Amino acid sequence: MTQTDRDGIQRRTEFRHLRRRFWAGLGAVKHNSNARYLLGAFLLGMCLLWMLRKVLFPLDTLGTLARPLDGLLQLSLLALTVLGVMGILLSLGGPQGSLKTREALRKAGLTNHAGEVPILVAKAQDKDHPRLTVWTFDPCGIPLEEWEDKQSRLEAALNITIARMSWAMGRERICLYAVPAKGDLPERLLWQESYLSPASFVLVLGEGLAGPVTVDLTRVPHVLLGGSTGSGKSVLLKLLLMQALRKGAQVAIADFKGGVDFPDTWHRRCRMCFQEEDLLDLLTELVEELENRKKLFRRAECPNLDRYHQVTGVYLPRWIFACDEVAEVLDKTGLSKEEKELVSQIESKLATIARQGRAFGIHLILATQRPDANILPGQIKNNIDFRACGRADNVLSQIILDSADAAPRVPKEIPGRFLLLDGTLFQAYWFDENEL
Repeated sequence: MTQTDRDGIQRRTEFRHLRRRFWAGLGAVKHNSNARYLLGAFLLGMCLLWMLRKVLFPLDTLGTLARPLDGLLQLSLLALTVLGVMGILLSLGGPQGSLKTREALRKAGLTNHAGEVPILVAKAQDKDHPRLTVWTFDPCGIPLEEWEDKQSRLEAALNITIARMSWAMGRERICLYAVPAKGDLPERLLWQESYLSPASFVLVLGEGLAGPVTVDLTRVPHVLLGGSTGSGKSVLLKLLLMQALRKGAQVAIADFKGGVDFPDTWHRRCRMCFQEEDLLDLLTELVEELENRKKLFRRAECPNLDRYHQVTGVYLPRWIFACDEVAEVLDKTGLSKEEKELVSQIESKLATIARQGRAFGIHLILATQRPDANILPGQIKNNIDFRACGRADNVLSQIILDSADAAPRVPKEIPGRFLLLDGTLFQAYWFDENEL
Protein backbone atom coordinates (compact mmCIF):
# COMPACT_ATOMS: atom_id res chain seq x y z
CA MET A 1 0.00 0.00 0.00
CA THR A 2 1.49 3.35 -1.06
CA GLN A 3 1.51 6.49 1.08
CA THR A 4 -0.99 8.05 -1.31
CA ASP A 5 -3.37 5.15 -0.72
CA ARG A 6 -2.94 5.50 3.05
CA ASP A 7 -3.60 9.24 2.91
CA GLY A 8 -6.74 8.68 0.84
CA ILE A 9 -8.09 6.08 3.25
CA GLN A 10 -7.41 8.32 6.24
CA ARG A 11 -9.14 11.33 4.60
CA ARG A 12 -12.22 9.29 3.78
CA THR A 13 -12.34 7.90 7.33
CA GLU A 14 -12.03 11.39 8.83
CA PHE A 15 -14.79 12.74 6.56
CA ARG A 16 -17.05 9.81 7.46
CA HIS A 17 -16.61 10.46 11.18
CA LEU A 18 -17.09 14.21 10.85
CA ARG A 19 -20.37 13.48 9.10
CA ARG A 20 -21.35 10.99 11.82
CA ARG A 21 -20.50 13.50 14.56
CA PHE A 22 -22.56 16.19 12.81
CA TRP A 23 -25.68 14.01 12.72
CA ALA A 24 -25.04 12.82 16.26
CA GLY A 25 -24.81 16.47 17.32
CA LEU A 26 -28.19 17.17 15.72
CA GLY A 27 -29.59 14.22 17.64
CA ALA A 28 -28.14 15.61 20.87
CA VAL A 29 -29.81 18.98 20.22
CA LYS A 30 -33.11 17.22 19.58
CA HIS A 31 -33.05 15.09 22.72
CA ASN A 32 -30.91 17.04 25.19
CA SER A 33 -32.18 20.29 26.69
CA ASN A 34 -28.69 21.42 27.74
CA ALA A 35 -27.52 21.03 24.13
CA ARG A 36 -30.47 23.12 22.94
CA TYR A 37 -29.69 25.82 25.50
CA LEU A 38 -26.05 25.91 24.37
CA LEU A 39 -26.93 26.21 20.69
CA GLY A 40 -29.67 28.74 21.43
CA ALA A 41 -27.34 30.88 23.52
CA PHE A 42 -24.78 30.94 20.71
CA LEU A 43 -27.37 31.89 18.08
CA LEU A 44 -28.81 34.57 20.36
CA GLY A 45 -25.34 36.02 20.87
CA MET A 46 -24.72 36.08 17.12
CA CYS A 47 -28.08 37.79 16.56
CA LEU A 48 -27.18 40.49 19.08
CA LEU A 49 -23.79 40.88 17.44
CA TRP A 50 -25.51 41.28 14.07
CA MET A 51 -27.91 43.92 15.34
CA LEU A 52 -25.20 45.83 17.18
CA ARG A 53 -22.60 45.58 14.43
CA LYS A 54 -22.95 49.22 13.40
CA VAL A 55 -22.43 50.30 17.01
CA LEU A 56 -19.52 47.97 17.61
CA PHE A 57 -17.99 48.57 14.16
CA PRO A 58 -18.78 52.19 13.07
CA LEU A 59 -18.00 52.26 9.38
CA ASP A 60 -19.96 55.37 8.34
CA THR A 61 -16.89 57.57 8.75
CA LEU A 62 -15.06 55.66 6.01
CA GLY A 63 -17.07 57.23 3.19
CA THR A 64 -17.27 55.15 0.02
CA LEU A 65 -15.60 52.18 1.75
CA ALA A 66 -18.36 51.93 4.35
CA ARG A 67 -20.81 49.96 2.21
CA PRO A 68 -18.42 47.24 0.90
CA LEU A 69 -16.84 46.89 4.34
CA ASP A 70 -20.27 46.47 5.93
CA GLY A 71 -21.06 43.77 3.37
CA LEU A 72 -17.80 42.04 4.21
CA LEU A 73 -18.61 42.27 7.91
CA GLN A 74 -22.02 40.72 7.33
CA LEU A 75 -20.48 37.86 5.37
CA SER A 76 -17.92 37.37 8.13
CA LEU A 77 -20.62 37.24 10.82
CA LEU A 78 -22.63 34.79 8.72
CA ALA A 79 -19.58 32.58 8.19
CA LEU A 80 -18.74 32.78 11.90
CA THR A 81 -22.31 31.73 12.73
CA VAL A 82 -22.19 28.76 10.38
CA LEU A 83 -18.76 27.67 11.61
CA GLY A 84 -19.84 28.14 15.22
CA VAL A 85 -22.96 26.01 14.74
CA MET A 86 -20.90 23.34 12.99
CA GLY A 87 -18.34 23.39 15.79
CA ILE A 88 -21.02 23.07 18.46
CA LEU A 89 -22.73 20.19 16.65
CA LEU A 90 -19.42 18.37 16.12
CA SER A 91 -18.55 18.89 19.76
CA LEU A 92 -21.93 17.59 20.92
CA GLY A 93 -21.73 14.63 18.54
CA GLY A 94 -18.52 13.18 19.93
CA PRO A 95 -17.14 12.31 23.38
CA GLN A 96 -14.67 14.55 25.14
CA GLY A 97 -11.05 13.52 24.92
CA SER A 98 -11.38 11.66 21.61
CA LEU A 99 -8.17 13.17 20.22
CA LYS A 100 -6.27 12.34 23.40
CA THR A 101 -7.63 8.80 23.23
CA ARG A 102 -6.44 8.38 19.63
CA GLU A 103 -2.96 9.51 20.63
CA ALA A 104 -2.98 6.99 23.48
CA LEU A 105 -4.03 4.16 21.15
CA ARG A 106 -1.30 5.10 18.70
CA LYS A 107 1.24 4.89 21.53
CA ALA A 108 -0.15 1.46 22.42
CA GLY A 109 0.53 0.32 18.85
CA LEU A 110 -3.12 -0.26 17.90
CA THR A 111 -3.10 0.74 14.22
CA ASN A 112 -4.29 -0.85 11.00
CA HIS A 113 -2.30 -1.32 7.78
CA ALA A 114 -3.30 2.14 6.57
CA GLY A 115 -1.83 3.70 9.72
CA GLU A 116 -5.28 4.54 11.11
CA VAL A 117 -6.03 4.51 14.82
CA PRO A 118 -9.46 3.45 16.18
CA ILE A 119 -11.79 6.37 16.79
CA LEU A 120 -13.69 6.88 20.04
CA VAL A 121 -17.31 7.49 19.01
CA ALA A 122 -19.07 7.30 22.39
CA LYS A 123 -18.29 7.13 26.07
CA ALA A 124 -21.07 6.53 28.59
CA GLN A 125 -21.92 4.88 31.88
CA ASP A 126 -23.09 1.28 31.56
CA LYS A 127 -26.81 1.10 32.41
CA ASP A 128 -26.61 -2.39 33.88
CA HIS A 129 -23.37 -1.84 35.83
CA PRO A 130 -23.05 1.86 36.83
CA ARG A 131 -19.48 1.32 38.02
CA LEU A 132 -18.39 0.62 34.44
CA THR A 133 -17.83 3.10 31.64
CA VAL A 134 -18.43 1.86 28.10
CA TRP A 135 -15.87 3.13 25.58
CA THR A 136 -17.27 2.59 22.07
CA PHE A 137 -14.82 2.64 19.16
CA ASP A 138 -14.87 2.44 15.42
CA PRO A 139 -12.17 -0.26 15.20
CA CYS A 140 -11.06 0.79 11.70
CA GLY A 141 -10.82 -2.83 10.65
CA ILE A 142 -8.75 -4.00 13.65
CA PRO A 143 -10.22 -7.33 14.90
CA LEU A 144 -11.27 -7.88 18.50
CA GLU A 145 -8.57 -10.52 18.96
CA GLU A 146 -5.87 -7.89 18.40
CA TRP A 147 -7.48 -5.61 20.99
CA GLU A 148 -7.48 -8.49 23.47
CA ASP A 149 -3.84 -9.28 22.76
CA LYS A 150 -2.95 -5.66 23.54
CA GLN A 151 -5.18 -5.35 26.62
CA SER A 152 -2.36 -4.56 29.04
CA ARG A 153 -1.04 -1.85 26.70
CA LEU A 154 -4.50 -0.36 26.29
CA GLU A 155 -5.01 -0.27 30.06
CA ALA A 156 -1.68 1.49 30.55
CA ALA A 157 -2.28 3.96 27.69
CA LEU A 158 -5.83 4.88 28.74
CA ASN A 159 -5.22 4.59 32.52
CA ILE A 160 -8.13 2.18 32.94
CA THR A 161 -8.79 -1.39 34.01
CA ILE A 162 -10.77 -3.29 31.37
CA ALA A 163 -13.45 -5.68 32.58
CA ARG A 164 -14.29 -7.05 29.15
CA MET A 165 -14.39 -6.25 25.43
CA SER A 166 -17.03 -7.11 22.87
CA TRP A 167 -18.29 -6.42 19.38
CA ALA A 168 -21.30 -4.13 18.97
CA MET A 169 -23.59 -3.27 16.02
CA GLY A 170 -22.54 -6.53 14.40
CA ARG A 171 -18.85 -5.90 13.87
CA GLU A 172 -19.00 -2.16 13.24
CA ARG A 173 -18.04 -1.17 16.78
CA ILE A 174 -15.91 -2.48 19.63
CA CYS A 175 -16.89 -1.73 23.23
CA LEU A 176 -14.49 -1.63 26.17
CA TYR A 177 -16.16 -1.98 29.58
CA ALA A 178 -13.77 -0.43 32.06
CA VAL A 179 -13.20 1.48 35.28
CA PRO A 180 -10.51 4.07 36.02
CA ALA A 181 -7.25 2.47 37.12
CA LYS A 182 -7.65 3.99 40.58
CA GLY A 183 -11.06 2.27 40.81
CA ASP A 184 -9.58 -1.21 40.41
CA LEU A 185 -10.57 -4.13 42.62
CA PRO A 186 -9.60 -3.91 46.31
CA GLU A 187 -6.99 -6.37 47.54
CA ARG A 188 -9.22 -7.71 50.32
CA LEU A 189 -12.99 -8.07 50.58
CA LEU A 190 -14.59 -9.34 53.77
CA TRP A 191 -17.58 -11.64 53.52
CA GLN A 192 -20.83 -10.40 55.03
CA GLU A 193 -23.94 -12.44 55.68
CA SER A 194 -25.96 -9.98 53.58
CA TYR A 195 -24.04 -11.20 50.51
CA LEU A 196 -25.69 -14.63 50.72
CA SER A 197 -27.88 -14.92 47.63
CA PRO A 198 -31.61 -15.55 48.18
CA ALA A 199 -31.85 -17.36 44.82
CA SER A 200 -32.36 -21.12 44.84
CA PHE A 201 -28.77 -22.30 44.63
CA VAL A 202 -26.71 -19.32 43.61
CA LEU A 203 -23.31 -19.17 45.32
CA VAL A 204 -21.35 -15.91 45.53
CA LEU A 205 -17.61 -16.00 44.87
CA GLY A 206 -16.53 -12.38 45.10
CA GLU A 207 -16.67 -9.09 43.29
CA GLY A 208 -15.58 -8.18 39.78
CA LEU A 209 -15.47 -4.83 38.06
CA ALA A 210 -19.09 -5.27 36.96
CA GLY A 211 -20.35 -6.30 40.41
CA PRO A 212 -20.79 -9.59 42.31
CA VAL A 213 -19.56 -12.79 40.65
CA THR A 214 -21.82 -15.79 41.19
CA VAL A 215 -22.38 -19.34 40.05
CA ASP A 216 -25.84 -20.85 39.74
CA LEU A 217 -25.49 -24.58 40.39
CA THR A 218 -28.95 -25.22 38.93
CA ARG A 219 -27.54 -24.11 35.57
CA VAL A 220 -23.77 -24.66 35.85
CA PRO A 221 -23.54 -27.63 38.21
CA HIS A 222 -19.80 -28.10 38.78
CA VAL A 223 -16.89 -25.84 39.71
CA LEU A 224 -13.15 -26.19 39.12
CA LEU A 225 -10.75 -24.01 41.11
CA GLY A 226 -7.05 -23.67 40.42
CA GLY A 227 -4.19 -21.74 41.92
CA SER A 228 -0.74 -22.14 43.35
CA THR A 229 0.01 -22.24 47.08
CA GLY A 230 -1.12 -19.04 48.77
CA SER A 231 -3.42 -17.97 45.94
CA GLY A 232 -6.54 -18.13 48.13
CA LYS A 233 -7.95 -21.21 46.45
CA SER A 234 -8.77 -23.05 49.71
CA VAL A 235 -10.45 -19.97 51.17
CA LEU A 236 -12.65 -19.66 48.09
CA LEU A 237 -13.51 -23.36 48.26
CA LYS A 238 -14.58 -23.00 51.90
CA LEU A 239 -16.60 -19.89 51.05
CA LEU A 240 -18.62 -21.87 48.51
CA LEU A 241 -19.08 -24.81 50.88
CA MET A 242 -20.20 -22.50 53.69
CA GLN A 243 -22.93 -21.06 51.46
CA ALA A 244 -23.98 -24.54 50.36
CA LEU A 245 -24.41 -25.52 54.02
CA ARG A 246 -26.40 -22.34 54.68
CA LYS A 247 -28.72 -23.35 51.84
CA GLY A 248 -29.33 -26.81 53.30
CA ALA A 249 -27.06 -28.92 51.12
CA GLN A 250 -25.31 -32.07 52.25
CA VAL A 251 -21.55 -31.55 51.91
CA ALA A 252 -18.88 -34.22 51.59
CA ILE A 253 -15.20 -33.28 51.58
CA ALA A 254 -12.25 -35.38 50.47
CA ASP A 255 -9.06 -34.11 52.07
CA PHE A 256 -5.92 -36.20 51.65
CA LYS A 257 -3.85 -33.97 53.89
CA GLY A 258 -5.36 -35.58 56.96
CA GLY A 259 -8.07 -32.98 57.47
CA VAL A 260 -5.63 -30.44 58.89
CA ASP A 261 -6.99 -27.71 56.59
CA PHE A 262 -10.50 -28.20 57.93
CA PRO A 263 -11.11 -27.46 61.65
CA ASP A 264 -13.49 -29.51 63.76
CA THR A 265 -16.48 -27.37 62.85
CA TRP A 266 -16.26 -28.73 59.29
CA HIS A 267 -16.00 -32.29 60.59
CA ARG A 268 -19.21 -31.79 62.54
CA ARG A 269 -21.12 -30.29 59.64
CA CYS A 270 -19.79 -32.32 56.72
CA ARG A 271 -18.91 -35.86 55.81
CA MET A 272 -15.13 -36.13 55.64
CA CYS A 273 -13.01 -38.83 54.02
CA PHE A 274 -9.24 -39.17 54.07
CA GLN A 275 -8.55 -42.49 52.31
CA GLU A 276 -9.08 -43.61 48.72
CA GLU A 277 -11.20 -46.59 49.82
CA ASP A 278 -13.53 -44.32 51.82
CA LEU A 279 -13.73 -41.94 48.89
CA LEU A 280 -14.75 -44.71 46.51
CA ASP A 281 -17.48 -45.78 48.97
CA LEU A 282 -18.73 -42.19 49.20
CA LEU A 283 -18.79 -41.66 45.43
CA THR A 284 -20.51 -45.02 44.96
CA GLU A 285 -23.24 -43.85 47.35
CA LEU A 286 -23.60 -40.58 45.45
CA VAL A 287 -23.93 -42.40 42.13
CA GLU A 288 -26.52 -44.73 43.68
CA GLU A 289 -28.39 -41.66 44.98
CA LEU A 290 -28.24 -40.22 41.47
CA GLU A 291 -29.76 -43.39 40.02
CA ASN A 292 -32.49 -43.44 42.69
CA ARG A 293 -33.39 -39.85 41.96
CA LYS A 294 -33.45 -40.63 38.27
CA LYS A 295 -36.20 -43.19 38.93
CA LEU A 296 -38.13 -40.83 41.22
CA PHE A 297 -38.02 -38.00 38.69
CA ARG A 298 -39.08 -40.30 35.88
CA ARG A 299 -42.13 -41.44 37.83
CA ALA A 300 -43.02 -37.85 38.76
CA GLU A 301 -42.31 -36.68 35.17
CA CYS A 302 -39.95 -34.00 36.46
CA PRO A 303 -36.81 -32.92 34.57
CA ASN A 304 -34.83 -31.63 37.55
CA LEU A 305 -34.64 -31.31 41.31
CA ASP A 306 -36.36 -27.94 41.65
CA ARG A 307 -39.29 -29.11 39.55
CA TYR A 308 -39.52 -32.30 41.62
CA HIS A 309 -39.81 -30.20 44.78
CA GLN A 310 -42.58 -28.10 43.23
CA VAL A 311 -44.61 -31.04 41.94
CA THR A 312 -44.30 -33.51 44.81
CA GLY A 313 -43.60 -31.26 47.80
CA VAL A 314 -40.91 -33.75 48.83
CA TYR A 315 -37.59 -32.14 49.68
CA LEU A 316 -34.41 -33.84 48.53
CA PRO A 317 -31.24 -32.03 49.60
CA ARG A 318 -28.55 -31.17 47.11
CA TRP A 319 -25.25 -32.94 47.52
CA ILE A 320 -21.92 -31.15 47.16
CA PHE A 321 -18.76 -33.20 46.81
CA ALA A 322 -15.60 -31.14 47.30
CA CYS A 323 -11.98 -32.12 46.96
CA ASP A 324 -9.35 -29.62 48.10
CA GLU A 325 -6.53 -31.18 46.07
CA VAL A 326 -7.90 -33.46 43.40
CA ALA A 327 -4.37 -34.23 42.15
CA GLU A 328 -3.72 -36.16 45.35
CA VAL A 329 -6.61 -38.42 44.39
CA LEU A 330 -6.22 -38.85 40.64
CA ASP A 331 -2.44 -38.90 40.18
CA LYS A 332 -1.46 -42.45 39.19
CA THR A 333 2.28 -41.81 39.13
CA GLY A 334 4.18 -44.59 40.93
CA LEU A 335 1.06 -46.54 41.88
CA SER A 336 0.71 -50.31 41.85
CA LYS A 337 -1.73 -52.07 39.53
CA GLU A 338 -4.31 -52.41 42.32
CA GLU A 339 -3.94 -48.78 43.32
CA LYS A 340 -4.32 -47.63 39.71
CA GLU A 341 -7.49 -49.70 39.43
CA LEU A 342 -8.87 -47.99 42.55
CA VAL A 343 -8.11 -44.55 41.12
CA SER A 344 -9.75 -45.56 37.81
CA GLN A 345 -12.92 -46.48 39.68
CA ILE A 346 -12.88 -43.12 41.46
CA GLU A 347 -12.44 -41.39 38.11
CA SER A 348 -15.38 -43.31 36.69
CA LYS A 349 -17.68 -42.26 39.55
CA LEU A 350 -16.60 -38.63 39.27
CA ALA A 351 -17.18 -38.71 35.51
CA THR A 352 -20.72 -40.07 36.01
CA ILE A 353 -21.54 -37.28 38.46
CA ALA A 354 -19.94 -34.69 36.17
CA ARG A 355 -22.10 -35.84 33.24
CA GLN A 356 -25.44 -36.34 35.00
CA GLY A 357 -25.32 -34.50 38.31
CA ARG A 358 -26.96 -31.21 37.32
CA ALA A 359 -30.55 -32.39 36.97
CA PHE A 360 -30.39 -34.53 40.10
CA GLY A 361 -28.78 -31.99 42.43
CA ILE A 362 -25.37 -33.62 42.87
CA HIS A 363 -22.47 -31.26 42.30
CA LEU A 364 -18.67 -31.30 42.20
CA ILE A 365 -16.36 -28.56 43.47
CA LEU A 366 -12.81 -29.60 42.67
CA ALA A 367 -9.61 -27.69 43.38
CA THR A 368 -6.06 -28.29 42.25
CA GLN A 369 -2.64 -26.65 42.30
CA ARG A 370 -0.66 -29.37 40.58
CA PRO A 371 0.54 -28.36 37.09
CA ASP A 372 0.10 -31.76 35.52
CA ALA A 373 -2.00 -32.10 32.38
CA ASN A 374 -2.74 -35.74 33.19
CA ILE A 375 -4.41 -35.01 36.53
CA LEU A 376 -7.91 -34.17 35.25
CA PRO A 377 -9.25 -36.58 32.62
CA GLY A 378 -11.15 -34.96 29.78
CA GLN A 379 -14.36 -36.81 30.61
CA ILE A 380 -14.45 -34.94 33.94
CA LYS A 381 -12.94 -31.59 32.97
CA ASN A 382 -15.06 -31.18 29.82
CA ASN A 383 -18.21 -31.34 31.92
CA ILE A 384 -17.08 -28.58 34.29
CA ASP A 385 -18.00 -25.28 32.65
CA PHE A 386 -17.35 -22.97 35.60
CA ARG A 387 -13.63 -22.60 36.19
CA ALA A 388 -11.66 -20.05 38.19
CA CYS A 389 -7.89 -19.76 38.27
CA GLY A 390 -5.90 -17.77 40.81
CA ARG A 391 -2.17 -17.12 40.83
CA ALA A 392 -0.69 -19.63 38.41
CA ASP A 393 2.02 -20.30 35.88
CA ASN A 394 1.28 -20.94 32.22
CA VAL A 395 0.90 -24.70 32.70
CA LEU A 396 -1.63 -24.55 35.55
CA SER A 397 -3.56 -21.78 33.81
CA GLN A 398 -3.73 -23.94 30.70
CA ILE A 399 -5.06 -26.87 32.75
CA ILE A 400 -7.81 -24.83 34.38
CA LEU A 401 -8.79 -22.32 31.67
CA ASP A 402 -7.48 -23.99 28.49
CA SER A 403 -5.38 -20.83 28.05
CA ALA A 404 -2.41 -19.17 29.72
CA ASP A 405 -4.39 -15.97 30.46
CA ALA A 406 -4.24 -16.30 34.25
CA ALA A 407 -0.43 -16.14 34.32
CA PRO A 408 -0.17 -12.48 33.18
CA ARG A 409 -3.56 -11.20 34.33
CA VAL A 410 -3.70 -12.44 37.94
CA PRO A 411 -1.31 -10.42 40.14
CA LYS A 412 1.21 -12.61 41.94
CA GLU A 413 1.12 -10.51 45.11
CA ILE A 414 -2.67 -10.43 45.67
CA PRO A 415 -4.23 -13.57 47.22
CA GLY A 416 -7.86 -14.16 46.37
CA ARG A 417 -7.68 -12.69 42.85
CA PHE A 418 -9.12 -15.09 40.25
CA LEU A 419 -9.80 -15.21 36.53
CA LEU A 420 -12.85 -17.02 35.14
CA LEU A 421 -13.06 -19.04 31.96
CA ASP A 422 -14.96 -16.18 30.28
CA GLY A 423 -12.22 -13.65 31.12
CA THR A 424 -13.88 -12.08 34.19
CA LEU A 425 -11.35 -11.02 36.82
CA PHE A 426 -12.63 -10.88 40.41
CA GLN A 427 -11.54 -10.62 44.03
CA ALA A 428 -12.90 -13.46 46.17
CA TYR A 429 -14.50 -12.67 49.49
CA TRP A 430 -12.42 -13.57 52.51
CA PHE A 431 -14.38 -15.88 54.79
CA ASP A 432 -13.47 -16.48 58.43
CA GLU A 433 -14.27 -20.16 58.91
CA ASN A 434 -14.38 -19.66 62.69
CA GLU A 435 -17.75 -18.03 62.08
CA LEU A 436 -19.15 -21.18 60.47
